[in-house]
Amino acid sequence: MAIVAPMSSPNFNPATAPAVPATGAWGQFAAALTARKVAMVVLAALLVALAFNPMFVRPFPVLLGRTLFVGILLLLAFTAAGVRPWGPLPRWLAQVLALGLTAPAATLLLYLVDVRGNLDAFLDNPARVTGFVWLTLAALAVGAVLGLGSQVRERDAQARNQALEFELENARLQRQVLDARLSLLHSQIEPHFLFNTLANVQALVEQGSPRAGPVLQSLISYLKAAMPRLHNERASLGDEARWVTAYLELMHMRMPDRLQWQVSVPAELALLPFPPMALLTLVENAVRHGIDPAVEGGRIEVGARTEAGALLAWVQDTGVGMQPQASAGTGWANLRERLSALYGPQAQLNLQPLQPHGLRAELSLPGALPSK
Repeated sequence: MAIVAPMSSPNFNPATAPAVPATGAWGQFAAALTARKVAMVVLAALLVALAFNPMFVRPFPVLLGRTLFVGILLLLAFTAAGVRPWGPLPRWLAQVLALGLTAPAATLLLYLVDVRGNLDAFLDNPARVTGFVWLTLAALAVGAVLGLGSQVRERDAQARNQALEFELENARLQRQVLDARLSLLHSQIEPHFLFNTLANVQALVEQGSPRAGPVLQSLISYLKAAMPRLHNERASLGDEARWVTAYLELMHMRMPDRLQWQVSVPAELALLPFPPMALLTLVENAVRHGIDPAVEGGRIEVGARTEAGALLAWVQDTGVGMQPQASAGTGWANLRERLSALYGPQAQLNLQPLQPHGLRAELSLPGALPSK
């Protein structure tokens, strides 16, 4: 008796299937007939022969040969129906029909060979008719049970494949949403930074300051170098440090007596990936909300280190600090959104007041360090 298993892809559709390779349907058919399936057919045939041996007058080897013959034909028919279903019929229905037609046909063929094709000799012998009925019923019963098990396994495999496809599609959609969010945040952050810087240049021009020209020229040079890289997903901490340095040089030209600054990023951390404009946003906030409002100005320090498997980068200033009535600005809010989108909820932006005055903004990026 035949034991069957899924013989082809659960999503196979003959109407839309691609062109069959050089081996064609025969190649698929041969690939489906694994040694394991054939061995299970042999085992099923042996069990049926042992069960029927007391009922038949034929020697056990002859009975085993007959059950093997019927079992192999059932396996071949089931496999062929799975590889190439019949017309518009669903594959499972084609396989059921294949089992239902092959079982009596194969058993009848055995008995016709036994009587040398004399159908009357077969019909006139009650023992042969009884043997035919028993073998056919056994073939149908065992084939149906094993075929049903095959369909159940196939449905399980199809469900797993569909679940995997759903997860992949969901991951693709989430990636698209993430890219859209990052693009939107970039579009919000870049004008925010540029307009603030241009406003500083405008203030110098209105004041008639001789520094307006050099500051504007420095801004143009900075933008030529920085703008092509702002959307670079592979920007590094070293790139960010250079952009911050250029920006602070611009701000120092605007207020040389009120701003001191230092950027200190260890060389071994310079190649680590880093979200573009993250530190630049914090430095801009330190200048705008910390140093500018302070009559005496102040100092800005920028640095980075690793701690407990995370990359820590910070900006601290000795300006007026965060006022109690102040709310989170666009830069901080957008930066938090970007960090969450890129690194998940583990990424943090912490703001800590300094004494006697000032503010320290620290980024913690657990996923920024390369895995060992």
